[in-house]
Amino acid sequence: MALSAQQIPRWFNSAKLRSLINAAQLTKCFTRPGRTLLHGFSAQPQISSDNCFLQWGFKTYKTSSLWNSSQSTSSSSQENNSTQSSLLPSMNEQSQKTQKIPSFDSELFLEELDELPPLSPMQPISEEEAIQIIADPPLPPASFTLRDYVDHSETLQKLVLLGVDLSKIEKHAEAANLLLRLDFEKDIKQMLLFLKDVGIEDNQLGAFLTKNHAIFSEDLENLKIRVAYLLSKNFSKADVAQMVRKAPFLLNFSVERLDNRLGFFQKELELSVKKTRDLVVRLPRLLTGSLEPVKENMKVYRLELGFKHNEIQHMITRIPKMLTANKRKLTETFDFVHNVMSIPHHIIVKFPQFFNRKYRI
Repeated sequence: MALSAQQIPRWFNSAKLRSLINAAQLTKCFTRPGRTLLHGFSAQPQISSDNCFLQWGFKTYKTSSLWNSSQSTSSSSQENNSTQSSLLPSMNEQSQKTQKIPSFDSELFLEELDELPPLSPMQPISEEEAIQIIADPPLPPASFTLRDYVDHSETLQKLVLLGVDLSKIEKHAEAANLLLRLDFEKDIKQMLLFLKDVGIEDNQLGAFLTKNHAIFSEDLENLKIRVAYLLSKNFSKADVAQMVRKAPFLLNFSVERLDNRLGFFQKELELSVKKTRDLVVRLPRLLTGSLEPVKENMKVYRLELGFKHNEIQHMITRIPKMLTANKRKLTETFDFVHNVMSIPHHIIVKFPQFFNRKYRI
């Protein structure tokens, strides 16, 4: 049913009030291009909701007036035309005034967005939205390689940047599991700073940690105590750095073990404190390796090869590797040099480098 002329202003006011309250909903309805509203009228996408209501109402009023004029008599038609002509200017003036009113659609819409609660992880979504979600691949519950965990572990990524060879560490299941549980900032950073203070250079950290990955299971305070012990035995800081580089597991041994090893070589070889210190600096593996090869070689030099005790002292202080050399290699080398080449003992003692050469027998 068409609206009368008296109802139009009241209808405009109610429509404007509804547009201000429900601006966000009206924007969705009236800003879609090409959507038919009434009898072939299409909403314009760039006008505000107030202006849209005014134009829609004006067109509806004009349509109803034309319909009424076709059904009334000529006299009533003339009155309606005069009424319409008298109302049109006021309608135009009102539309011009409303065009000057700022649009509150965007402001109200943004305020409503601010008041929206955060999305719940249990909120249902459409299949199209679900397809667009890109999820990270899950971590494998078990793996034989650390490569599957590198992309998800900041600790492993930084160790790789330092030059650590994870392919060698992953061969030891306990060490690999330990690295996966460590936090770089809490557990590894302080250890790296300690190693740098000891004398390990930046370009040496990767190789050191690849060999001695078990150092992460050591207490940092105990490591500092072991370094302090070596310094108390008059090893210089450069000596300690050299020993740690050549024997990466040196600091994994307790102070008691280190002290027993130094006492053994000093007593067994009857060396002075200085010569004992120089011996282990040149071959720090003597403090970390097994003592059985050392004891065996001492018997070979004395009983099988016929060297005197002072001659053995002189040779091993010149070539410390003679203490850990292979027993078969020692006997074959001595047999060729002494029996085939006829070089006497005293010459061999002066030039113990004979034992470092390979001879074709």
